[in-house]
Amino acid sequence: MENLDTGTTAWLLISAALVMLMTPGLAFFYGGMSRAKSVLNMMLMSFASIAIVSVLWVLVGYSLTYGEGYGPLTHFIGGFGDFGSGGFIGEIDAEGGYPLLVDVGFQMMFAVITVALISGAIADRAKFGAWLVFVPIWALVVYFPVARWVWGGGWFDQLETWFGVGIVDFAGGTAVHINAGAAALALTFVLGRRKGFGSESMRPHNLPFVLLGAALLWFGWFGFNAGSAYAADATAGLALVNTQVCTAAATGAWMLVERIRYGKVTALGFASGAIAGLVAITPAAANVTPLWAVVLGLLSGGVCAYAISWKFKFKYDDALDVVGIHMVGGIIGSLALGLFASAVTGGPDGIFFGGSPMFFVVQLIAVVATIVYSFGVTWLIAKVIDLAVGFRIPEHVETNGLDSELHSESAYAFEELDEQELSSPTPPGEEKPSKQVQV
Repeated sequence: MENLDTGTTAWLLISAALVMLMTPGLAFFYGGMSRAKSVLNMMLMSFASIAIVSVLWVLVGYSLTYGEGYGPLTHFIGGFGDFGSGGFIGEIDAEGGYPLLVDVGFQMMFAVITVALISGAIADRAKFGAWLVFVPIWALVVYFPVARWVWGGGWFDQLETWFGVGIVDFAGGTAVHINAGAAALALTFVLGRRKGFGSESMRPHNLPFVLLGAALLWFGWFGFNAGSAYAADATAGLALVNTQVCTAAATGAWMLVERIRYGKVTALGFASGAIAGLVAITPAAANVTPLWAVVLGLLSGGVCAYAISWKFKFKYDDALDVVGIHMVGGIIGSLALGLFASAVTGGPDGIFFGGSPMFFVVQLIAVVATIVYSFGVTWLIAKVIDLAVGFRIPEHVETNGLDSELHSESAYAFEELDEQELSSPTPPGEEKPSKQVQV
């Protein structure tokens, strides 16, 4: 193929695989934070997102995000001219030198994890069937339009004409994290609070799962951020270094807040701090220096550590802290660019470096627009689904656990192990164990 850059192509293929790994990592992260009786349901919500969004993206998602639109609507959403993505076979991006189908695959993984992120807010109380209905609708009417605004030539591009400077969102602070966080908040209002919220212990049932999930997310995030350079070059290197140091600093800040507030640091706090740092650096990965990436990590880790407790103050049940980490972290990272982005990275200067205040205003407009659109449309989608088929599970299902009630499965076969132990031969000199009720 003429003009094919095999190095760039290889890097994008590897990055796509890394981003794909993030969604199973998210499943472990969310699954470990859930209660034991609903862990499979929680993980299946992420895996179902992989299945549904992958097909939908190839059929219409890429076209609606990056394809040619129709008249004035083109600034809001693309058209269906690239339906099925088959027309990209053999086509090479003239500027980047990579096959367009590679870009289809790379961006597919972003769409997948954005939808999956939302599920953590509604753990323990959503019908699985309703979730399967919600996923494609939300992707169609929320994610694809917002992704177009940010990356596909949508109306966010017009901000540069109006304000003299355009928005910066290197890898998805608005389109992915703020978008998913605002949607998660809307779902918490529609579904309501879990039974016992604020009065019963709802601690993570498996912290090793949480740490494993955080590690997989951290690893995959290098594809998420460095891959968004669309080349194996200096920008990718900067994004990789910034991703690492921001995340590391955020873990320290989160643990410091824990130590001050509660007197102890926790494994959950370390993992949560890591995700907060990863989220915050996502929009800024190629536009701040490593020193300011550390500052951003400290800021995001500290603020998000406090933000997750807002749900108790304001009485919304964000079960696994999607709002407090992804929406708040995305806001911090996006607005921080307006303050300490550096032109030495190839982008605009923030206010701290003598840049135009309009840059901060543009970032703020993008943040607010994403929150308002995502929250409002998500609330409407969820409300319609709730009225049509019911989004929330019955109380007895919530009490007994979603795994057994909805899937006829159990993550931990305690009862079966008890039966095997009771029926197995007892070695000489040992007493046969008595059966105990598992709580």
